[in-house]
Amino acid sequence: MDNILSTIDKYNLIAKGDVVAVACSGGKDSMALLHYLWNNRESIGCEVVAVNIDHCIRKASSEDSAFVSNYCKKHGIKLYSHKVDAVKYSQDNKLTIEQGARDCRYKVFASLVEKKLVNKIALAHHLQDQAETILLNLFRGTGISGASGMDYIRDNMYIRPMLNTAQASILAYLGTNEIPYVEDETNHDNDYSRNYIRNKIMPLVRFKWPSADRAIANFGKNCKQDESYIQSTISESAILPEEGLVRINFGYFVYPDAYVFRLILKALKRIGITSNVETKHLKMIKNMALEAENGTKINLADGLTVIKEYNYITFTNRRTKVRNKTYEFKRGKLDISGYGLIDTNVTKKFDVSAYTHLVDISKLPKDAVWRFRKDGDTFEKFGGGTKSLSDYLIDKKVPVRLRANTPVLAKGGEIYIIAGVEISDKIKVDKNTKSAYGINVKRF
Repeated sequence: MDNILSTIDKYNLIAKGDVVAVACSGGKDSMALLHYLWNNRESIGCEVVAVNIDHCIRKASSEDSAFVSNYCKKHGIKLYSHKVDAVKYSQDNKLTIEQGARDCRYKVFASLVEKKLVNKIALAHHLQDQAETILLNLFRGTGISGASGMDYIRDNMYIRPMLNTAQASILAYLGTNEIPYVEDETNHDNDYSRNYIRNKIMPLVRFKWPSADRAIANFGKNCKQDESYIQSTISESAILPEEGLVRINFGYFVYPDAYVFRLILKALKRIGITSNVETKHLKMIKNMALEAENGTKINLADGLTVIKEYNYITFTNRRTKVRNKTYEFKRGKLDISGYGLIDTNVTKKFDVSAYTHLVDISKLPKDAVWRFRKDGDTFEKFGGGTKSLSDYLIDKKVPVRLRANTPVLAKGGEIYIIAGVEISDKIKVDKNTKSAYGINVKRF
């Protein structure tokens, strides 16, 4: 444990005045970290609190939380205690229990920071955890990014002061200081991938190579250095973000895999997808960009949809909620979240070039509303001829990702305006028009 202070100093993990919340489950590692930071808080120059999360996965989880609570009360440590239903969350989001629990945990951490109750979250990962993480990522098919392992500090918020500390030092510290802790019985359940590596694989590896953990961690550091250099060559301007999606011009996909794969991962991070993307998926996306027909779509894990549309490869997150809200049609500015601005005014000057849409007031039903497309919608093309809205949008080459996100002015299933695209022949201005709506559409 003696190297924790040097690790904090080397990687600038904690600044003077920081409020550091130690994520404390009551287990060996987190109790050791809480005890160490609490007893060294004055020399570090920070305030230390604890955060405990009951994931409601195990029967004994409430008892573990009570143990942490009692320990904190006894030592005067401020505790933020939370309970989450990780099982239900995992089922609702089609995740493994491990993934769901992690998501729930990090949502709690993020809320503490957002509320300015703390500004750093200290996680109790140690050297052996780092080695296991690197191996787990390798077995899942990662590149050198995953092989780099965990960061000492991430997002300037999550810190790992014990990442260079061997578990043997932690156990010795617990014994010397008589620090109590609880045992999580699921640590022996080898159905969990990490437990299988920890309990089955690594003991055999260490028997043959006693310094394996340090060697694997050093391999991770080398990978991180290489990854950092390659990342510095990736052009941020290649990624074109919009609301809930990002695009990359397919011309970038002719570059070497080392460049393309990182560009894809950087784009995915923009839409909140940071896990469960393996090398095989990256290869699939690159092949689609280079070989597939326009309109090809593939669905991957964590809500990721990839679409080839004209000159771009578009990445969207299917977890974005479907739009079902309606908006009253009226004069003035209508700000539609996630889309843009629709500005409607009355005019008697029928200058088509001055507006996105020019509409005969007398021809438009008074009870028409702005909404988003639905199955069965129909549209009478400008110049005549009725089509399903879906077919018309295909004819107009409106990208798939934009079709559900483009407002339409409708009454029932009949569409009168497709915002920014076209108006129905039924509401066009003609020689008998006396007044019109001049509508300007600005997409953000």
